[in-house]
Amino acid sequence: MKEKRLIRFDWAIKRLLRNKADYTVLEGFLSVLLNDDIKIINIKESESNQEHAADKFNRVDMLVENAKRELLIIELQNSAEVDYYLRMLYGVSKAITEHMAISDGYHKVRKVYHINILYFSMGDGSDYVYHGITEYRGIHNNTILQLTPKQKEFFAKETVKDLYPEYYILCVNEFDNVAKSSLDEWIYYLKNTEIPENFTARGLPEAREKLLYDDMTEEEKSAYRYYIGQTRFEQNSIRTSYESGKFDGRVEGRTEGRAEGEAKGRAREKIEIALNLLKQGIPIETVSNATGLPHEQII
Repeated sequence: MKEKRLIRFDWAIKRLLRNKADYTVLEGFLSVLLNDDIKIINIKESESNQEHAADKFNRVDMLVENAKRELLIIELQNSAEVDYYLRMLYGVSKAITEHMAISDGYHKVRKVYHINILYFSMGDGSDYVYHGITEYRGIHNNTILQLTPKQKEFFAKETVKDLYPEYYILCVNEFDNVAKSSLDEWIYYLKNTEIPENFTARGLPEAREKLLYDDMTEEEKSAYRYYIGQTRFEQNSIRTSYESGKFDGRVEGRTEGRAEGEAKGRAREKIEIALNLLKQGIPIETVSNATGLPHEQII
């Protein structure tokens, strides 16, 4: 029997998994990663994503609210960014402030999980999954600062770290393709866009049935193929830059003017992509989804 061709997860969560009937796939991934039973009650469109859509062509920015009213940011990044660590911090801060009223007390601050699925090397490390939390340790005796019983009752939390954002970084390309756990099975799919029949991690059986390339319309397939081509081109360019040492040179010599020039270059590139898609007869809605450009600009 011919193996069913699946769709990349980044494309799926941006375009296919936002309906309540399809939450099971995303709930499965989040439950396995956070080791918790995650129930999604709402998928929001981040305000920061709307305001800066032109800068998010190669990113997926999804904001999820679960049954505990916690916020989960899911972001996928294909291209390396020197300041990505700080962009993570900015994204969490923006999510917190966007979901607070001016009159709210600090006890209204939401718990945020920032989940980063990356297809480039994040730093100097030997693992492929990293988890960041906030703890306060004594500088003299190394003890961890704990909540008092009254504080636990007030916050409905057990530890100080439960009040603060948590970060997950999945360095997909560092995975060795040997699945030893449910999380490994998910990372295998993220890396290879394949789900072997013996994989049973929560959400993967549903993904195997829902995220089928052949179920897309011809217009969606055309836009998807173009997206895959662009993604591969970007990743190959990054790899070449690293191997030639150009990336390090760009880091050392980066200036404000160069950053502005690169931003203009990216904007021009998106316009060229949109023009090419339009020449192929791709609908405006699909072109907008593929490039991040607003409808008005494409028209």
